[in-house]
Amino acid sequence: MKFVGQQKQGVGWLQRLFSRDDGEPPAKIVVLSRAEHPISRSQMSRNAVKVLNRLNHGGYKAYLVGGGVRDLMLEREPKDFDVATDATPEQVKSLFRNCRLIGRRFRLAHVHFGREIIEVATFRSGQDGAVSEPVQTEKGMILRDNLYGTLEEDAWRRDFTINALYYNIADFSVVDYTGGVRDLEKGQIRMIGDPEQRYHEDPVRMLRAVRFAVKLGFQIEKKTEQPIFKLGSLLEQIPQARLYEEFLKMFQSGQALETFERLRHYDLFRYLFPMTDRMLDQQEGFPHNFLIRALENTDHRVATGKPITPAFLIAALLWEGVRQRAASSTAKHPESGERLPENVRLHHAGRDLLREQRKSLSMPKRFAIMAQEIWELQPRFERRRGRQPYRFMEHPRFRAAYDFLLLRAEVGEIEGEVAEWWTEFQKTNSKEREKMVNEAGGSEKSRRRRRRRKKKPASTS
Repeated sequence: MKFVGQQKQGVGWLQRLFSRDDGEPPAKIVVLSRAEHPISRSQMSRNAVKVLNRLNHGGYKAYLVGGGVRDLMLEREPKDFDVATDATPEQVKSLFRNCRLIGRRFRLAHVHFGREIIEVATFRSGQDGAVSEPVQTEKGMILRDNLYGTLEEDAWRRDFTINALYYNIADFSVVDYTGGVRDLEKGQIRMIGDPEQRYHEDPVRMLRAVRFAVKLGFQIEKKTEQPIFKLGSLLEQIPQARLYEEFLKMFQSGQALETFERLRHYDLFRYLFPMTDRMLDQQEGFPHNFLIRALENTDHRVATGKPITPAFLIAALLWEGVRQRAASSTAKHPESGERLPENVRLHHAGRDLLREQRKSLSMPKRFAIMAQEIWELQPRFERRRGRQPYRFMEHPRFRAAYDFLLLRAEVGEIEGEVAEWWTEFQKTNSKEREKMVNEAGGSEKSRRRRRRRKKKPASTS
């Protein structure tokens, strides 16, 4: 059986399996035997299989769970392989010398294989959210979320049905308590339990619903979708660092443009980038066109295997605000009284805007600094005389700043001639470069002469 997004594959075993089509989950647990699903151990990480087998041989239940099972059912290549078991974290640690226990609210076992980490979680109880007061150890460790449960309880406390599928290493079956298999066939994202209540429990689930819908080409089921339009403000309660992590997952997966459009549709984008969202509502044309082109460029780089950096995305998403602030700045040099140079104005504008942005979505300092450098370097592309172009090309942020310049030229923010000159300058040999610099120097002198105002004649009175 092959699942392909929302495209049904005719009357298959899934449609025979589910006689009802009212959107409700199947009344009974569904267990698909090895012959009834497409998952093979050869498609899994060898290290994940090692963990599953050792737990199983140790007398514990062991299941591959979550996105790994979902992607394998869709015949996609998973990025993560998470394991669920009835073994406690301490029991898992006793089986693996390369295991580290992490977490305070809920203990997890991380089994290390070089750079790869297989996360092993003990089945959690669906009762943990009902405890009114958290229980703590003498050392202050919160135990409320450490209430372990059964496989079925673990399934019902997960977020979406398609993420609550379990691959059993003991008999190679797939276990489904919540109707996730049918939702894969229907191509829909459906919340387990009451959607509004689940969003209140964790507002990030709204962003996850959008991310999975875009990633898989699915629709968000109506009952799951409707509360999103009115509950976006709950995201203001989420730590800025966590929102940044979710931002990376959404915008670096190769569907940045569609994600942006979906977030705007659900009015969620303003809780991530409020200043940018306001400008998009107030202005037509350039800001929106520039962002569209920047996000398309990011998706293209992902599709072609080229590296991307969060700094470039941040620079693009905040550029219009930085540009406007720098252009309207009347700050002057304290000694000469002259207006500050453009790069200095961009520096001040970028610094202030990033400070405001951190109130909604924070980012590592190194990426904020890199984004600021991309902005501040834009005026240097106008300087093409003497040794300046050669020195500029040696700058560690030249390439990122140049890519940013190309986007600005493509949407008509600056003259295309500037971008074309720098593109050609990088391609050509040293003799041609010298000629280009000399010609650019002559044109700059000519422009300066044209701009020079004539002195007023002295008064004879």
